[in-house]
Amino acid sequence: MAKFDTFEAYQADKSKWEKELAQLRSILLSFDLKECIKWNTPVYTYQGQNLIGLGAFKNDVCIWFFHGALLSDSENLLTNAQGDKTKAMRQLRFNSQSVIPEDSIRIFIAETIQDHLDGKKIVYNKPSPFVLHPLLEKTFQKNPNLETAFNTITPYKQKEFCAHLAAAKKEETQLKRLDKIIPLILAGKGINDKYRY
Repeated sequence: MAKFDTFEAYQADKSKWEKELAQLRSILLSFDLKECIKWNTPVYTYQGQNLIGLGAFKNDVCIWFFHGALLSDSENLLTNAQGDKTKAMRQLRFNSQSVIPEDSIRIFIAETIQDHLDGKKIVYNKPSPFVLHPLLEKTFQKNPNLETAFNTITPYKQKEFCAHLAAAKKEETQLKRLDKIIPLILAGKGINDKYRY
């Protein structure tokens, strides 16, 4: 996958949607938004906050709103691409320039900026608590430094470690996994960090 440093590089790679991306960018830049590349796509920020992004795919181009669930959408233009998984983000998808509703997009952008200024945010449910794996609990009693390191990593990473141990049925496999995760915990790394970017 190509890495992009600028909108122009992204646009050149998505040449099928060059005009649509240019039109959407023009609308976005008519507001006081800062353009940058994050997650290898164009993202538009306001006061350092990610508000809006663009994406071009095989069959369509889209503009998404990071807190789109807050937006008034009387015409039902916005969709949730991932159903129950995505709580806040909403998007508009287009397959040709002729169907890009500029007026509606401008209203969504203005409302997005105002929601940010008003401090409106989506409230997320806290992640479900996890049960500390008994093997880790025993190891913590012998190695307090490991417990301290474990308590400094995020709850999400803690949960991943416990799930990794619990997925092994045999005690022998659990012990092998424990040996592999101890250095990661001490280094403050998650079990799946190497797969994230």
